Amino acid sequence: MNIAILLLNKGRGSGEVAREHARHLIKLGHKVYFMHPKIGEGIKGAENIDIKLHTDITPVHEYLPAAGKTQKQVARMTHQEMLSYLPDYENALQSVVEDLDIVIGHHANLSAVAVHNVCKKYNKPYVIFAHGTGIEPRHHGLWDDENWEMIKTSLLESEGVLVTTDYVRDELIKPLINLDDDKFLVLPCGVDLDDFQPTNTKGIRDKYNLHGDYVICPGALMESKGPQNVVEASKEYSDLALTVFIGAGEMQEELEEKAGNRARFLGFVSAEDKAKLINEATLLVAAPEKKEHFGIIYAEALAGGTPCVAYEGGGVGSIITPMEGILTERKPEILGQKVNFLLQNIGQRKQMSRSGRYRAEQNYDYHKLVKKLADWMQDLI
Repeated sequence: MNIAILLLNKGRGSGEVAREHARHLIKLGHKVYFMHPKIGEGIKGAENIDIKLHTDITPVHEYLPAAGKTQKQVARMTHQEMLSYLPDYENALQSVVEDLDIVIGHHANLSAVAVHNVCKKYNKPYVIFAHGTGIEPRHHGLWDDENWEMIKTSLLESEGVLVTTDYVRDELIKPLINLDDDKFLVLPCGVDLDDFQPTNTKGIRDKYNLHGDYVICPGALMESKGPQNVVEASKEYSDLALTVFIGAGEMQEELEEKAGNRARFLGFVSAEDKAKLINEATLLVAAPEKKEHFGIIYAEALAGGTPCVAYEGGGVGSIITPMEGILTERKPEILGQKVNFLLQNIGQRKQMSRSGRYRAEQNYDYHKLVKKLADWMQDLI
């Protein structure tokens, strides 16, 4: 198949999923056109197409830390603002549309509308990868009504809708848009099973001067990610293990002051170091304020054989079962008490570690997942 993958922007979590999909589709022998603004080198083996924006302001679904005035949240755009961006995305897709068998549009926002408009004009099938971050704002009163109707139409008239969890389908999309279950493909995010594996830890303790048990909390240091909740939870187990935060953000100074000697903040680390730090950790802990739509860090922890303790809710329960970790009430004190419990139960942790790795191999191998995606799209064509 000749497949186009169109993103709103380079992205972080969803962007990395799109890049992995592209890489594995290419490995399976498909031709991939990969496109988003500021694409740079793009994906090796793909036809990389830079979407030229008419402005210096990049449309985003969630603000990145320290973004300044260079971004605009699409869910807060007026109808005219959104319309002004559509030609940028449509022109890029139209430049290759004649060669395409199918298009994957990422995010239920203006990128989905652009894909819908072009594919309907040229009679090409398309699917929308509806990440929760595009849909969720509508539940909180955002999206201009005219914009939302266009987005809604793009999903209704698509050949299929791709989601990462039942939660995104059942709790975020279906209450707003009347789509049948058979229109959806629930396809989890995958994980690199070579980078994330229990033995891939060489040199990481020495590099960061880590000793004894440590609990790791990955993610941007911003309120929605909940690092403040983990700092508070660490009071319940700091005599047993240090908490290590990896990620940058505007809350770092405040959190360092509150945590004192209970935690260390390593800031942004390389992808290689992130994997090794997660693999080597005794536990992974997370307590986001908002319910996770998927949560790639949990799949990474499974692959690394690192048990998880995290807030319940959202799509996390589809990844972490009682065999691989503990999901708790959304209260820092309870979270900390469960971390304390597992830190003192090495036998249970070992069992969870083995179960986690096995679950990752069975459910989150990117090559298996993308083969399923390709078969689904072939059927739609």
